[in-house]
Order: sequence, then structure tokens, then C-alpha cells
Amino acid sequence: MAENKTKKTESSVESFIDSLSDEQQRDDSSVLVKIMRTISKREPKMWGTTMIGFGDYHYKYESGREGDIFQIGFSPRKSSLVLYSLNLENQESSLKKLGKFKTGKGCLYIKKLEDIDLTILKSMIEKSFKEKK
Repeated sequence: MAENKTKKTESSVESFIDSLSDEQQRDDSSVLVKIMRTISKREPKMWGTTMIGFGDYHYKYESGREGDIFQIGFSPRKSSLVLYSLNLENQESSLKKLGKFKTGKGCLYIKKLEDIDLTILKSMIEKSFKEKK
């Protein structure tokens, strides 16, 4: 069975955010860290080289594949912020009110936080985090 490539590291989340070349992404990433830290009551950890995660979650699929990942997390990518582990299939009513975003394979893509309703996003993150306890 293939091993999960994305693993928790000891790299500095703060250094990673500071290294982002786009000021908007640095600012938005800092806001997301504060939101996710408050909701999870966990400190952020780097997963791989570009993902910031909170909490630990062990998953096991019916296929037998299993592994470890964060309970909630995000990555500031070149074209957008990518939020992971939000259980989007259970968030349809919130998505209708969220604002400007895209989705794909369970991820939420946001260009900048000012494009969305942060209250709705916080609610979505909180719901997803509680579902993975």
C-alpha cells in the first residue's frame, strides 16, 4: 500500500507565511491561522512544504487505504487559498451564502478572504472540525 506523501513536519508556519511573495496571501494566511487556531484550539503545523494543518485525523477508507492528515487546514497556492477537510458535501446551504469561490475534489478555492463572508466560513470550519473529532 502506498504511503501518504503529505506528512507533518517541524518547519515553521510563521516562516512559511513570511516567505510568501504575495502580501494579500500573507495577510489572508495569517487570518486563516487565527481562525483555525481559535476553532481547533490547536497550534498550526506544516504538512509537507506548503500545507498548514490543525489537529490530527486518522482516516481509513473502505478500500483499506488509511493514513494521517490534519483535521482542518489550508495552503496558500499561487492562484488561490485552498482549504482542505471542510466536508463540502455537508455544507451546501453554507456554500450558497459564502460568496465568490470554486470547489474541486473536496477543496474550497478562494482568491482572497475579502471575496467571502468570513462568518459563514468560520461556521463551515467549525462544523467540519467537530465532525472529525
